[in-house]
Order: sequence, then C-alpha cells, then structure tokens
Amino acid sequence: MNLVDSFAEFKAGKNIDRPTMVRVLEDVFRSLIKKKFGSDENFDVIVNTQSGDLEMWRVREIVNDGEVTDELSQISVSEAIAFDEDYEIGEECYEQLVLEDFGRRSVQAARQTLISKIMELEKDEIYKRYASRVGEMVLGEVHQVLKREFLIMDDVTGNEILMPRNETIKGDFFRKGDMVKGIIKRVEMKNNNPVVIMSRTDERFLEKLMEQEVPEIEDGLITIKQIVRIPGDRAKVAVESYDDRIDPVGACVGMKGSRIHGIVRELKNENIDIVNYTKNVSLFIQRSLTPARVTSIKLDDERKTAAVFLQPDQVSLAIGRGGSNIKLASKLSGYEIDVYRDNVDTELEDVDLDEFADEIEAWILDQLKGIGCDTAKSVLDLSAQELVRRTDLEEETVNDVLAILASEFEEEA
Repeated sequence: MNLVDSFAEFKAGKNIDRPTMVRVLEDVFRSLIKKKFGSDENFDVIVNTQSGDLEMWRVREIVNDGEVTDELSQISVSEAIAFDEDYEIGEECYEQLVLEDFGRRSVQAARQTLISKIMELEKDEIYKRYASRVGEMVLGEVHQVLKREFLIMDDVTGNEILMPRNETIKGDFFRKGDMVKGIIKRVEMKNNNPVVIMSRTDERFLEKLMEQEVPEIEDGLITIKQIVRIPGDRAKVAVESYDDRIDPVGACVGMKGSRIHGIVRELKNENIDIVNYTKNVSLFIQRSLTPARVTSIKLDDERKTAAVFLQPDQVSLAIGRGGSNIKLASKLSGYEIDVYRDNVDTELEDVDLDEFADEIEAWILDQLKGIGCDTAKSVLDLSAQELVRRTDLEEETVNDVLAILASEFEEEA
C-alpha cells in the first residue's frame, strides 16, 4: 500500500492550494516517523506536489565508533560508511527511508489519516470559498427535486448548493436539468459539512439582476440605495445618480422598458417600482407611494410616522393589492404610513361612488352613473324626485342611497 499513490489519488480535483497540501502531507509522514522513532527532530520530509514523489531522510552526525551517546542524532562512522564509503567523522550522514520500513499496518493507518485530512481540507475550502461569495449571483443546474428543497449543481465549481422552497419565488417551477439563477444567501456548517444556501427571494438577487441589465450600475454611475420586496408580487428600488446628466430611473427602466422587462420575467412578473432617492423625507415618501399621487404629508419624525392625504381615487393605488404598496413604501422610507382621503379646508371632499360598492349594489351605482352622477355629492345635489324620474330606481331605493351617502359626510364631519 503506497501512501504517495493515495496522495496522488486524493489531490486530483481538489481545490486545495499547494502549500496547504504539502503541510498536510508532511504532518502525516512526520506522524509515521514519530511513531517509529519517538521523534522527528532529525528527519527531513520532502514532498513534490507536481509528481506526488516523497522523500524522507534521516540526518545524523557521524562520530567515532563507541562514542554514540544519542542514537537519534548520532551515528558511528562504521555504520555511516555502509551508506556511503566517502563519509568522514564530523559530517552529517543522510539515510533515506522508504515507506516499507514502517510496516503495512502503520502505512494503512497513515493512509486513512491522509484521506480524512484531505476531506476536512476540502470542506474548509468550500466553506471559505462560498463564504467570500455571499451576495453574489450564481447559476446552476437543478440536480434533484426534493420535497422541501432543490439540489443545485454550481455551473462554475460543480459543488452542490441547496435552495429551500421558501427561498423560491411564488410561481417558480423547476424540473431536473433546468438552469436556475439565484444568489448565495449564506453558508452554514451542518454535521461538520458546509451547506451553501441559494435564494431567489433575497433583495440582493434583484440588485444583482439590475447590475447585469443596467451598465450604469455596474460602472458606479448609478447607485442602488435600497431595495424592498414582496417576492413574486412587488418590489421598490430607490436609486441615485452621481452624474446630473443621467436619469437613474430612466436608465434602470430602459427604452420602452427594455431593461426592466428581462428582470420582471426572471422574477415571475414581479411589479418593480424604480424611484429617485432623496434625503427629503416627505418627498421620498411621496415617491415611495408611486403610482399614487399624494396631495400632502404630515410627518412625525419622533415617532417615525407619516399621515398621507390623497384624492379619493388615489387611495386604493396608495394601498395596493393586499396592502402591498403601502407596506413596501413604509419599509423603503422607514416611516409608518397612514393614508387619509384629502379634505380641502373645512369643506368635506367629494367621494367617488365606487367607494360605496360594499354598501350599495353595483347595478344601482350603474344607474346613477348612467345619468352622469359618479360622486356622492353629485347624487346628493339632486332631489329624490329628480333621481326617481331620471333613473329606473324605486323611491324607497333612492332614499336608502341618499341616506348612505349623507351619512358618509356626517361621519367625516
């Protein structure tokens, strides 16, 4: 059993630097020497990482016969000339050792130690390599589809990466052999094995996609100040340009949306709002609530809250489906946002009829819109008799509608 053959076998394909590998080999061989001779102080171990050759030399001072006081460091002249007849007293005698001198059992044990150490080294190298790449984009092939996760083979290194299903976007569907993009979210040690976690839901994934699509970001002309996401649903990105000639929002969106469309497709039609970053909190909140148009804002900097006033037709836009827009705007700005319908001075603002859809049946609202009444005040401006005459509504229905609309303004007052 040749230990050097084991070395050649296990170093192949391992991404371990030469100095580290030489150190491991020397440690293993010096352990063999210590076990046989009790010390390795007078031994040289030479490892050739290119060829896999090994040389071990025992070095001892040559003394007169009968004057050897330390067999580890001294050798008699009569013994020395058995290795080379030109040796003289006072010189150093070099005796080459071969693995067979150590016995089959010791070599077998050393081989197992070598395998174990190289495997540990490889684990450490994988951990360090990926720990330094956290936040970077990675492309891999789906190797195995499991119940709670996907096993991905890194296209560059060939190492296995884990993508839990909770790190995938709603709508993601992958089969074995599919190529998938994501970012390295973190690296963990589980049972002494490095586990690389890949994510498509992390904000940094969107950031890397934008870097790929927008050269100005890659070149440092545009900076992404902050990203907030509801993966697969909606995202908001605050960008800033250090060049006044560059419109950061326009550059990120591209001509006719050419740059942003590729990102949206990769993120399963995630709606992405790009906004200009500013240190003006009020203006930044206003931009964060896009696509809604804000009338006015009242800030409480101490409590980090913002009361935002909008026209009635803008309220639903500000809130967004399932509250997604206002939730992301709050995260982006760092302020808790409350939305209010805008009132001008002491006069109560008009309210769109669609705001009453939960109280008034749709066909009744359609009747009122059919005579040109699309707001609450436009209906209240007409008498009950006029409404009955101009619509197909019964008088009792008209009176109920007027009561509902009037109570809205009484509540606001």
